[in-house]
Amino acid sequence: MKIKENLFHYFEKAGTKVKYHPQDIIYMQEDDANNLYLIIKGRVRVYVMTPNGEEITLEIIGKGRIFGESSFLQNSSRPTTVEAIGEVELISCYLDDLYPYLSESKDLTISLLQLMSQTCDYLSSLVKKAYTYNRYEKIASFLLEQTTYNNFDKGIISNTLTYTHEEIASLVGLSRVTTTKVLNQFAKKKYILNEYKKITVINKKALSLLIQ
Repeated sequence: MKIKENLFHYFEKAGTKVKYHPQDIIYMQEDDANNLYLIIKGRVRVYVMTPNGEEITLEIIGKGRIFGESSFLQNSSRPTTVEAIGEVELISCYLDDLYPYLSESKDLTISLLQLMSQTCDYLSSLVKKAYTYNRYEKIASFLLEQTTYNNFDKGIISNTLTYTHEEIASLVGLSRVTTTKVLNQFAKKKYILNEYKKITVINKKALSLLIQ
């Protein structure tokens, strides 16, 4: 689910286009939550910092997705840090400037509500997987979810993902070494093709059986 391109013009009217370079920080955990962001090009990584400095990746999102929903709560702070992956172009909106367009467009309002609901569902799913899934189930579930449909902005086409092992490890909450071992086992069993910075799912049924 993402904001349709025919609704981008509302954000353009309400906000300002901004560009970020690879690894630029868009905002930090605990910053004041003032703006809502729409991605119009590239991808960003959403993560939290633990007290000991560990980074836990929650999601990588691309074109048409919004982030910074905490700005809907008055006097709130950011619960996450967001950084650019590659070159990124966003529209940054103050909510007071966006609100008039919500009353003007039912489609825009519904899209925002659906995206926020999707975020809640996704975070609930993360908690479930963190506490109930083993390493095979975590990676199998991730591969199946990511290849449910094509996502050209994320480079997901015909069951092929352009994620590195390190990115997958961050997203599923495993170490890089463990993730590589599991992916190599999946490749040996011909569930996937495991190539440099590219993974192709070739046996979804077998992966599905791992998480039933």
